[in-house]
Amino acid sequence: MPDTHRQDQDPEVTLITPTAPIATPTHGGRAKCLQRLVRLDLPVPRTVALSFDTVHRIAKGAMPDIRAILDEYPAGALLCVRPSSEDPDWGGPGSVLNIGMNDALFVEFSDSIGPTAASALYKRFVTAYAIHVARLDPDVFEEIDAPGQEGLSEVLRCYEEEAEEPFPQDPAVQLAEVLRSMARAWEGTTARLLRQAKGAPMDAGLGLIVQEMALGVGDGECGSGVLQLVNSETGLPQITGRYLSQSQGREALKCERSSLFLERDPRGPSLEEQAPDAFRKLKEYAALMREKLRAEMQIEFTIENGQVHILDGVRVKRSPRAALRIALRLAEDGIISRQEALMRVEPRGLTELLHRQLDPEAERDRIGGGVAASPGAATGRIVFSSSEAQASAARGENCILVRRETSPEDVRGMHAAVAVLTERGGMTSHAAVIGRGLGLPCVVGAARMGFRHNSKRLVAEDGREFGEGDIITVDGTSGQVLAGAPKMIEAALDDAFQTFMSWADEERDIGVRANADTPADAATARNFAAQGIGLCRTEHMFFEADRITPMREMIFADSPEDRKAALARLLPMQRADFTELFRIMEGMPVCIRLFDPPLHEFLPSDRAGLRDLAEALDLPVSDVTRRVESMGEYNPMLGMRGVRLGIAVPEIYDMQARAIFEATLEASRDGAPVVPEIMLPLVSACREVELVRTRIDAVAAAVRNERGREFDYSLGVMVETPRACLRADEIAQHAHFLSFGTNDLTQMTYGLSRDDAGRFMSDYVQQGVFAEDPFHRLDSDGVGELIRIGVARGREGNGGVMLSICGEHGGDPDSIAFCRDAGIDYVSCSPFRVPVARLAAAQLAIRDKIG
Repeated sequence: MPDTHRQDQDPEVTLITPTAPIATPTHGGRAKCLQRLVRLDLPVPRTVALSFDTVHRIAKGAMPDIRAILDEYPAGALLCVRPSSEDPDWGGPGSVLNIGMNDALFVEFSDSIGPTAASALYKRFVTAYAIHVARLDPDVFEEIDAPGQEGLSEVLRCYEEEAEEPFPQDPAVQLAEVLRSMARAWEGTTARLLRQAKGAPMDAGLGLIVQEMALGVGDGECGSGVLQLVNSETGLPQITGRYLSQSQGREALKCERSSLFLERDPRGPSLEEQAPDAFRKLKEYAALMREKLRAEMQIEFTIENGQVHILDGVRVKRSPRAALRIALRLAEDGIISRQEALMRVEPRGLTELLHRQLDPEAERDRIGGGVAASPGAATGRIVFSSSEAQASAARGENCILVRRETSPEDVRGMHAAVAVLTERGGMTSHAAVIGRGLGLPCVVGAARMGFRHNSKRLVAEDGREFGEGDIITVDGTSGQVLAGAPKMIEAALDDAFQTFMSWADEERDIGVRANADTPADAATARNFAAQGIGLCRTEHMFFEADRITPMREMIFADSPEDRKAALARLLPMQRADFTELFRIMEGMPVCIRLFDPPLHEFLPSDRAGLRDLAEALDLPVSDVTRRVESMGEYNPMLGMRGVRLGIAVPEIYDMQARAIFEATLEASRDGAPVVPEIMLPLVSACREVELVRTRIDAVAAAVRNERGREFDYSLGVMVETPRACLRADEIAQHAHFLSFGTNDLTQMTYGLSRDDAGRFMSDYVQQGVFAEDPFHRLDSDGVGELIRIGVARGREGNGGVMLSICGEHGGDPDSIAFCRDAGIDYVSCSPFRVPVARLAAAQLAIRDKIG
């Protein structure tokens, strides 16, 4: 195609040729793609591209030389104008077709393609011009459905009445007004806000392309359609799309009943049967585009008298599962490298593969919403207590656990439910953390809904009421709560997923472990290829029905001997827990955090619970009630918990250490040797570590002597107080590892309750107080500075100390970037976030390699 284009007064209005100065940042993705198609010698109609700067000037009233643009095309050619933004996901004004059509051309086209087809072309243009350019009432024009010349006459008459002037006949005027309208639409406030919501910068530019029409109507085989070589939902090879005879643009997709399938299909006629040569060429063009443009493309095409024209090519829209499969196949076919394949998949999108999700096409009857705390979607009957959830599960019924907020004693109910909904809480509240660990869809902080536990009613934001047993759906991916049971898409962990993740593991340079509290969690972590357990919270093990009573007896004991007697009943249960955990994670490290929560969490608060405890202890209810009240703390999360319990009530840690060491020997009998890691929570002084370590070493020596067998273990500290970060050099001298517990560290750094932050956090983020919820994304400035100090001082005090992060931030891609930069050895996160962390870590390593 010779470059005869001359726009001396505006070099940014450019005929698209193989060598024209076209670039995505200046002319948009559509213009650049069309140039690539021209370079491939594909049958692309003649096209002129207008740059971002040109379109910006048009919006301000400065027009390019319209006559010079028209001179690029044969006399009497019809044109279309399409948007060309930098990213197609940012949207843009709709295309306008058949520009140049007027009364004189209508007569010519009536002679060449017949009056019916000519009328359809003219009517379509007048209607689009009236609605999108002249901004006339769309209802007036869309209601005109008379065929042929009758319909055309009515549309022209309506235009003259509504606009109070005849329809413009000069193609230059038509084109100028279309360009001005599209430019101004892009720069309008509503359009700008919409694209900013999709991630576009405030100053995102719009290019426009002016393309000669391939009509798609007339004699012989004429029509239009779209074609792609993969399924957008699954990513599997499949020719999809539609074709409609005597049509233009994307009408084939809007008129599925009358449009044809592309390849032979038992459900109806196809393009392959009707125009086999055109179909064969389209497949060849699509395969060439896939290879040369290095992506799965959707082709928009027109057939005119049997000849194929390629009007446009865009990357196929894809679900997260399709994105993974497409990237994998492109790499396996040698079109892109494995590294590039890894970079093409959004890590957070992997969560949609790991959990059931709502079908994007499903209708949503929204009744409320909150914080999207744990991804996935589930449908079930409403229950308001953990005991009801367990009863529902026993009957084989799916249930949604609805609570004001959950506590450790709700863990069994959460295991029984298919999803959790709470009135209070944020990203690191109890329900959120446990939900993510279990892979349980969870919405927290739904404060605009009414939670009426006494009457067992859930009130929707619009006032509708739902009772126990009513069916709702919790979408933990979007944070929405829906009425009824919309259609779902199942999780997809197939061979493609496993292969893709193995490529990620070859690239990443930071370890990824899982937080796992139960054997089921550990099995999930192993399935997702975690490199061990970075945090096992032992307190959840004490809420089982057969353990809570001896636990309460221990709390009520008056002497160390009585405490030991109660704990002796718990020892074999803890030992069995740890043995199973070690066997599942055979040959991998398992980090067990010793008992952390305040003891009052294990005591009943209602009358029935107090009475049951009085019976078990053979004490009057009044005595038990008084004792429970006396153990209350004003701020229990800053009270006697963590290592403070280990020092004040040392028998608990003695029992847990013995259970760990005996389980170590038991699990090592048949499998690979286990080297447990014991972690002390809430440390703030090195003397705390010294005191507890002395007792644990004594327990280890006793178990070695009793069993006559050797074993190794390491002892470390969970760094979750600012003071521990500042004194990390002293603490590290008494520890093998330091693991930053970023949930509590964030809470203490901000002086902010993670369970209550959800009430106002969205307001803070919207008003720019915080860029992001600090419990969701690690605060690299404040909390991050403390971690960097802890890392530097920890290595200063102990050069061989292992450093990790075991808070929920360990599964957030942006937080992982901070961890790599800070010199952290591994991150640990909920089992279902392990694949996200593995891919995010791989992408960070690849970016470093390629600069």
